[in-house]
Amino acid sequence: MVHRPTEAPAVEAAHLERVFRTRYGTTTAVADLDLTVRSGEIVALLGPNGAGKTTTLRMLTTLLRPTGGKATVAGCDLLGEASAVRAKIGYVAQGGSTDRGLRVREELGQQCRFHGLDRAAAGARASELCELLELADVADRPIGALSGGQQRRVEVALGLAHQPQLIFLDEPTLGLDPPGRRDLREHVRRIRDERGTTVVFSTNLTEEADVLCDRVIVIDQGKKVAEGSPLELKRRIAGDVVTFHADDVDRAREAVLGRGRVREVAAAGEALRVTVDDGENAVGDLAKVLADAGIQFRAVDLHRPTLDDVFFEVTGRSMREG
Repeated sequence: MVHRPTEAPAVEAAHLERVFRTRYGTTTAVADLDLTVRSGEIVALLGPNGAGKTTTLRMLTTLLRPTGGKATVAGCDLLGEASAVRAKIGYVAQGGSTDRGLRVREELGQQCRFHGLDRAAAGARASELCELLELADVADRPIGALSGGQQRRVEVALGLAHQPQLIFLDEPTLGLDPPGRRDLREHVRRIRDERGTTVVFSTNLTEEADVLCDRVIVIDQGKKVAEGSPLELKRRIAGDVVTFHADDVDRAREAVLGRGRVREVAAAGEALRVTVDDGENAVGDLAKVLADAGIQFRAVDLHRPTLDDVFFEVTGRSMREG
């Protein structure tokens, strides 16, 4: 059964800020950040390296004290109830949180013991986590002998040892090959769908945020610059682009200007680029407009925007440049 998000917020932050002071001056890593995550959602903090994503996660998980703002995490005040926050959440850092010499079952069992389970309950929980993350076949192998994807799944399992209602994942697929990334994404989705766990993760991979998330919060230079579901962001901010290849693009441009769904029209060479709200339905309407105007075209292309396009639209540069 697929878990649906509820209206109760798992995370609610207002004007969150973190300033680092060094011998060379001050650096604002996160500035005036507002965000809300509803229970049962999968939400990505998307942005380039250095955007403030990890700093944000470290603040929300009590590992770094904000220098401004306030937040409620898992129903607890971030500053006044830090111990209660830690008891209700899981956190998986970018890597290196396992003992590579221990066997998988041992590592998970130890983590469960740290959370107060007796030996029998810890063993049972470790076995449950192995089943959930599909680690049962390697449960008795040393962690250091596992593939990168399997090691990352062990780290996620460690973050779930105490059955948190909310888990934070910092760059969860960092360093994995494409099959490993796809595999881990499926496990993250399964954790939410089967257990109802709220997931907040950081990433600089737009494809990852697109295919996995209910909502995306785009962060750049420590500030939120866009927010919405992947589909909403792509349609609202970037739009679809329909390109007609015609002989008389200037006349074609005049014919489609001001038509419904049309946001922007640009002509270059023999290509007429029309930015629209709903490309799939607009293609036929635009083709009819050109035909009625007696304008012939040889080919038509439809380009659906990506979250890379969204980032470019709201920041003026690509994710890689960021």
